[in-house]
Amino acid sequence: MINHPKKKTNIKPMGRVLIIGAGGVGTVVAKKVAQNSDVFTEIMLASRTKSKCDKIASEIQGVKIQTAAVDADNAPELVALMRSFKPELVINVALPYQDLHIMDACLEAGVNYLDTANYEPLDEAKFEYSWQWAYQERFKAAGLTAILGCGFDPGVTGVFTAYAAKHHFDEIHYLDIVDCNGGDHHKAFATNFNPEINIREITQKGRYYEDGQWKETEPQEIHKPLTYPNIGVRESYLLYHEELESLVKNYPTIKRARFWMTFGQEYLTHLRVMQNIGMTRIDPILYNGVEIVPIQFLKAVLPNPGELGENYTGETSIGCRIRGIKDGREQTYYVWNNCSHQAAYEETGAQGVSYTTGVPAAIGAMMFFRGLWRKPGVYNVEEFDPDPFMEQLKLQGLPWHEDFGLDLEL
Repeated sequence: MINHPKKKTNIKPMGRVLIIGAGGVGTVVAKKVAQNSDVFTEIMLASRTKSKCDKIASEIQGVKIQTAAVDADNAPELVALMRSFKPELVINVALPYQDLHIMDACLEAGVNYLDTANYEPLDEAKFEYSWQWAYQERFKAAGLTAILGCGFDPGVTGVFTAYAAKHHFDEIHYLDIVDCNGGDHHKAFATNFNPEINIREITQKGRYYEDGQWKETEPQEIHKPLTYPNIGVRESYLLYHEELESLVKNYPTIKRARFWMTFGQEYLTHLRVMQNIGMTRIDPILYNGVEIVPIQFLKAVLPNPGELGENYTGETSIGCRIRGIKDGREQTYYVWNNCSHQAAYEETGAQGVSYTTGVPAAIGAMMFFRGLWRKPGVYNVEEFDPDPFMEQLKLQGLPWHEDFGLDLEL
């Protein structure tokens, strides 16, 4: 079990931050960071396409956002930008393939690091923290902090678990993370974040943790109806998600940990067709003498997730359903957030999935600059004190709710 001792700090709540990535999540991060200019005194937004950064910056009133072009696959280019702007923290909301390049650049330039998703290799849909955990001693020796997985899931779900462990359980035995998008974007088929990453995640084999070992399932093999607050019953599918790996490591009393996500039948039908005709392949093929990767071509023709917000209705509901022991008695607990797509769009111009990822990243950065989540090394979010983060969720647009002694349905 993780202890979260209270620390006194003299670190000033202000700093220079570099945001890398200008998609839907990057839009939310930039706008949320700008709303908290007492903490973030100087802000730069960088992406491969500078015009995207300029557009986002132009939408933010009253706070100057500097912009730059950078190739996140090019570590020397990243180092040059960091040395020029001199940020204290990088918020990485680029592609997961680029995590290690950015971490390498942070080490060389002496900059702290935060991301929202774990590294995965470009040529294999494999979601593991091992590559990033391997940086622990290097960041520690450099006196730098790396905060991993600070979106919603992973991210808030880890903070929810840490909060439950700190306040409501002596031992957590069963953890089920439940993720429902009850919204409607009014498209025949679209993904809510980068299509390439989303489809790779969903089409891989499922995996869950039970009795000290990982158990593998076929994609979408295990599913059941679950009831989500203010949404109702939705068919929910067991799949693997990276926060399970860190949570069972950091909370060794967990006997079983699973992740569930909702999908509509129309979505799954489209996905099956694309798989059957080879459009979700991640290996390169030759087309008219040119090497292309089918899933990358598919990404180019699908709707841009960052442009779904205007007509998006409904809401998301993401949370943790937990069973364990408190004072010798079994207890059930459910902690969750519901986020309106329309409210997210009205505030930031992005839909709810981008909002629920971007807001926690901004809060995690705030925790760093306030000296609350700052220690040399590489850490997942549940290894820090959850209380100040939970407080900011309510203030920054993601209010959470909790219930005790209920039927968890799992």
